Amino acid sequence: MNLTQQIAKHFREIHFGGNWTCSNLKENLKDITWQQATTKIHSFNTIAALVYHMNYYVSAVLKVLQENPLEAKDKYSFNHPPILSQADWENLLDKTWADAENFANLIEQLPEEKLWEHFTEEKYGNYYRNIHGIIEHTHYHLGQVVILKKLILAEQ
Repeated sequence: MNLTQQIAKHFREIHFGGNWTCSNLKENLKDITWQQATTKIHSFNTIAALVYHMNYYVSAVLKVLQENPLEAKDKYSFNHPPILSQADWENLLDKTWADAENFANLIEQLPEEKLWEHFTEEKYGNYYRNIHGIIEHTHYHLGQVVILKKLILAEQ
C-alpha cells in the first residue's frame, strides 16, 4: 500500500470504522434522530451543525481534488440548511457518506508527489497538510458529537 492509499484508508476509517480509536462517524450517528441531531445543549453546536461543518471542509477539498477552484469560506462552514424532518437529516448524512467515499477514492488516485505540492495557494501549505488536517478536524468534532449524543440521551 502506497502513502496515498494509506491516507485514504485512514480517512475512510474515521468515517466508516476500522480505526484504532474504535470510534467513527457512521456508527455514532446511525441511531440519531433528526430531533436529537438538532437539539441545542447550552451554547454548543448541534450534532447536525457539526456534521455539516465537518463535511463542509471535505466537500471543499473534494472539489479541489476534482480540479475545481477552492471556494470555501470559514465563515460559511456552520451555515447548514434547516433540518426539519428525518428526510432532511438523512439527506445530510447521505451527502456526508457519499462525499467521504468520493474524497477517499480521489486521494487513492493521487500520485504521491502531489502530496508535497502547494494546495491551491502556497499560504495553505501542501496537499498532505490539508488532507491530514481534514482527518484531524473530523476526529476533533467526532469527540464533540459523542459527548453531545451522551448528553442528549441522558436527558431523554
